[in-house]
Amino acid sequence: MAMQMQMQSFLLASPVTGLANSNGRQMIPLYNVKSSPRFQRNAAGLRVRCLAEEDELKEQVPLPKATPELKPNPSSAPKAPKPSTRFSDVLAFSGPAPERINGRLAMVGFVAALAVELSKGQDVFTQISDGGIPLFVGTSVLFSVASLIPLFQGVTVESKSGGIMSSDAELWNGRLAMLGLVALAFTEYVKGGTLV
Repeated sequence: MAMQMQMQSFLLASPVTGLANSNGRQMIPLYNVKSSPRFQRNAAGLRVRCLAEEDELKEQVPLPKATPELKPNPSSAPKAPKPSTRFSDVLAFSGPAPERINGRLAMVGFVAALAVELSKGQDVFTQISDGGIPLFVGTSVLFSVASLIPLFQGVTVESKSGGIMSSDAELWNGRLAMLGLVALAFTEYVKGGTLV
């Protein structure tokens, strides 16, 4: 308690406040400090005043006591813009078709290359030179047409995706298959034979 009293007297007699210290001498203030107003701790006397004019308050319509819960109207919900079905938009560099088609072809090519390598023991370059080009071209045309038909009808891939089979998962699997096919061909070229 005595320590607390000394601290209070020290704070009150500090050069900042300019008040007298415990032996009654006046301290010289270093800079001006204004005292802050005291607030009552009792909030019962707290008053809130409205700045609105009386005329404004009379013009306002009171709210109903209980408002029924409103259900959203499906017809008033904002609709997503319809995707473009123009040939130049679908096959544009940033359009929906190129990466998806390349990814799908890479997935089929990577799995087929590994399957033939495991069954016949041929590397990728041997598979291509032993009649793989007509099979590759036929598969490419089939998958490209099958991928383009819904896009030209205005159906987006995102609208048909859900759960595990999402459009993002397909994109990432296609990208990994592209990298895998290139890595497989490069590794077999450097190694000079099959990977497995």
